[in-house]
This record gives sequence, C-alpha cells and structure tokens, in this order.
Amino acid sequence: MDYRKIITIEPGKRGGKPCIRGLRITVGDVLGYLASGMSMAEILMDFDELKEEDIRACLAYAADRERFTMIIPSAA
Repeated sequence: MDYRKIITIEPGKRGGKPCIRGLRITVGDVLGYLASGMSMAEILMDFDELKEEDIRACLAYAADRERFTMIIPSAA
C-alpha cells in the first residue's frame, strides 16, 4: 500500500507527528487503539472522518518504519 498520500507530516500539527490526511488523528493514536484491542470497525464508529484505508495506511507506515529501523549496539 502506498500510504504517502494518506499519512501527512506537518511541523505545526500535533508536534510534527505523522497524521492521517491532515487530520489531528496521529498514526500513533490509531496504533494505540488497535493495540488496546479495539477492532477496525470500532475505531471507524468512533471516528466518522476515518476510513478503513486510513487504518491500513497506519499499519503500512508502521511496518515500513520497523523494517527500516536499525539498532546500533552501544560500545560496552
């Protein structure tokens, strides 16, 4: 999925955190809801402005961030 048209980053909005389509809902918010056990349907019911595609974009964004995260061991 190409999430680049859905996930936006604006320095003055939510501290520059990645948001969904310029809304004030962050990727972290959505991932937190999913992690707490909310279903996609429950999230969509609570946030009228979100679409299923937005939630999938959050997951794709998080997967890419994880894929490209490099851990550099500290010198012991």
